[in-house]
Amino acid sequence: MKALNVKKGQILQSKGDVKSKFYIVKSGLLRSYTIDEKGKEHVFMFAPEGWIIADSAAPDQACDLFIDALEDSIVTVGEKDIDLPHDPAKLIKRISVLQKRVIMLMSSTAIERYEHFEKTYPNIVQRVSQRLIASYLGITPEALSKVKGERARKNK
Repeated sequence: MKALNVKKGQILQSKGDVKSKFYIVKSGLLRSYTIDEKGKEHVFMFAPEGWIIADSAAPDQACDLFIDALEDSIVTVGEKDIDLPHDPAKLIKRISVLQKRVIMLMSSTAIERYEHFEKTYPNIVQRVSQRLIASYLGITPEALSKVKGERARKNK
């Protein structure tokens, strides 16, 4: 595996790439996302320091997700068919976060989803734009503003 310095805005992977890699974030912040047929971005996952980010496609299959840097970052790059990490805790954390996210999207209110986002990513709330947080939650930025306002009133 090799270390790579990534600039903010740099795309590490595009939808359709074959032989996609996985990235372990040493510093900075990455995200994975998809773009629908109308051109709208949908954030799948954020990866701050210590997280692994990748597309689930097999090494010989086209991937579904874009991966880019939201901040200047240092990442370790691995080949899926050679370098899969031997740290099960990081993989278990990634699977756990994704499973909880799917369940939350299926059954939770917008306020509950936002609170879950804050618990899952406590160190990036101030580092990510409201537009990206809303995309991650599956709501509009306007709905996110409303959720935050309701939550503030509730916590008074």
